[in-house]
Amino acid sequence: MRAQLSVVIPTLNAQEALPACLASLMEGVEAGLIRELILSDGGSTDATQTIAEDTGALFISGPPSRGGQLRRGVAAAQGEWLLILHADSRLSEGWAALVQSHLPKDTPGHFRLRFDARGLAPAWVAGWANIRSRLFKLPYGDQGLLISRASYDAVGGYRDIPLMEDVAMARALGRSLTQLPAAITTSADKYQRDGWLRRGARNVSLLLRYLMGGDPENLVRRY
Repeated sequence: MRAQLSVVIPTLNAQEALPACLASLMEGVEAGLIRELILSDGGSTDATQTIAEDTGALFISGPPSRGGQLRRGVAAAQGEWLLILHADSRLSEGWAALVQSHLPKDTPGHFRLRFDARGLAPAWVAGWANIRSRLFKLPYGDQGLLISRASYDAVGGYRDIPLMEDVAMARALGRSLTQLPAAITTSADKYQRDGWLRRGARNVSLLLRYLMGGDPENLVRRY
């Protein structure tokens, strides 16, 4: 029986964060779970492609748009299941066994968010994200997405939009989304650069505008 899982990662100048993300996938390779790794790039000018090729990943390049990049990446995938990750996120130890045990349930899932930073602000922002995703079924892309190819196709896949492609997918999947009992650690760089309160408030504002009908092409300019 061939490995079931295709890992798809959208990238854009990800050379700094990508190695840690890829290293966290090794236990899935060793467990015989990962069938292929696909990096769907949006025009990187750094060493992202070199890192991908050195790892043995399939590297696909096209216009920058996270929704479009994900659509292209998934279109090239051959696995029965898809694991969608951001390049600046890494899975916690033990994730492969948990994912393997989840596959027979045939329901889409996401991970619990945490940041690679300590303190009250990172804990509060991650806590809110986990409450939002658990109660309202609205995880963001940095929480990962584990989904069968059948379920992905049934909802029409990712929308080719530059922002909120993760929320659009979550809304399409609805109540079937499950929070998996494992963590995914994502980079705190954007929050540390912009300020935790300021960045958090901006994200909430963009989410509300999108849910009220805002155009992602306009919202991305405020991201």
